[in-house]
Amino acid sequence: MTEAGWTKLGLLAGGGDLPLEILKAQAGKPVFVIALRGFADRDYSHADTVSKSVGEIGGMIKALRAAGCDAVCFAGYVTRPDIKSLKMDARGLIMVPRALAAGRKGDDAVIRVVVDEFERAGFAVVGADSLIGQGGLPAGVIGDPGLVEAHRDDVTKAMSVAAEIGRLDIGQGAVVAGGIVLAVEAQEGTNGMLERVAGLPDVLRGRPGDRMGVLAKRPKPIQERRVDLPTIGVDTVERCARAGLAGIVLEVDGALIVDRDGVEAALAEHDLFVLVEAVR
Repeated sequence: MTEAGWTKLGLLAGGGDLPLEILKAQAGKPVFVIALRGFADRDYSHADTVSKSVGEIGGMIKALRAAGCDAVCFAGYVTRPDIKSLKMDARGLIMVPRALAAGRKGDDAVIRVVVDEFERAGFAVVGADSLIGQGGLPAGVIGDPGLVEAHRDDVTKAMSVAAEIGRLDIGQGAVVAGGIVLAVEAQEGTNGMLERVAGLPDVLRGRPGDRMGVLAKRPKPIQERRVDLPTIGVDTVERCARAGLAGIVLEVDGALIVDRDGVEAALAEHDLFVLVEAVR
C-alpha cells in the first residue's frame, strides 16, 4: 500500500475534461479507466480502458478488481439516466430500489448510494481534487481584481442564491446580472443553464465590451465532495463569455479549476474574472 492507503486507481470517467486532467496529473502511475457509456466524451484510447453503462455496477466492480484497482475516482459530469432504457447487470438491478428511493431526496442522495456500493465492495473513494493537486482552492482573483468590485452586488446575490438551491438539492450554480436572477442550475447542468442565459436579451445579460453579471458555483451543504465538486474549465469561461457575463465566483476549498493555464488565457481574452472567496 502507498501512504495514501491505495495502490492503483480506477477512474470512472463521465463527460468533460476533468478525467483527462486526472490522467495527466497521474502520468507514470497505474490508472485503469472505465468510460461511462453515453457520458464520456473524450478520447481514452491512450489509456487502459473499458466502456460500461452506468447501470453495470457489477461489471465495473469486476473490471476494477481484474485490473488490480483498490481505489476509485468518479470524475466528469453524469446526468440522471433513464432507468427504463438503461443497460443494467444483476448488481445494478439490486441497487435500483435504493437509488429510486434516494432519488426522491435529490441527486446527492443518489450519489451517496453509488459511493456506498463501491466502498462496500472494498474500494477507497478518492476525490479528484487530491489527484490533480487541488486539495484546497485558495482565496484570490484570477484576472483583473478591479472588475470584481464593479460587480460585487451580483457576486453576493449569486452566491446567496446558489447556497439556497444547494440547500434544497436543486443544483450548484446560479447566474445574477444587475441584481436580477437570470437562471439557476437544475437537471440541465451548468452548460445548459449558460445556454439559456445566452438566449436572453442583451439588455438583461450584457455583451462583449459591456459585460454584466456573474456565474456562481458552490457545493451543496450535503455535498459528497469526493465525487461532485463544482468544476470550471476553459469551456465554462467561453460559455460565460458568450452569455455576456463578467465573471465567475467560487467557494474557497469548494471547487476545481481544470486547465488553470487555459482558464487564465481565456479570461484574459474575454476580459472576465474568476473570484474565489470564503463564505459563511
